Amino acid sequence: MNIVLLEPEIPQNTGNIGRTCVATGTALHLIKPLGFDIDEKSVKRSGLDYWKDLNLKCYDNFESFIEENPNARIFMATTKARKAYTDVKYEKDCFIMFGKESAGIPEEILLRYKENCVRIPMLEKYRSLNLSNSVAVILYEALRQNNFDNFLFEGDLHRHNWDE
Repeated sequence: MNIVLLEPEIPQNTGNIGRTCVATGTALHLIKPLGFDIDEKSVKRSGLDYWKDLNLKCYDNFESFIEENPNARIFMATTKARKAYTDVKYEKDCFIMFGKESAGIPEEILLRYKENCVRIPMLEKYRSLNLSNSVAVILYEALRQNNFDNFLFEGDLHRHNWDE
């Protein structure tokens, strides 16, 4: 799986998303300009000690991202989409793109991918969810559709045993 952030603005969101990507074996693609320096403490703090394990790729602009990933099947997460994120089939190597916090993905890009635009349903009077929450919601649906390959499903208690 691949998560793509187009011009992210808030370092804490990107840090949280990076942590989610590491925990799920997902690559994170950042398309510039970024609203922060990738080495900022707030990015790394949000990603905690996972940031060093992140499969991170950066691009100068959307066109360079497309040039370097010419066969990518890209889903565009947008509040403007006509179908829900649960209405599509995500392949294991697909890309799920999210726009910057203040404006989303430009409409000119959305129109190029209109069949692959998806939204998270929410009450009409609210504009959107937090970016890192949106990434987690859609990414986990994509992973669920692919049977959570190689994921740990059982956890151990710290001081007790489940068989007590």
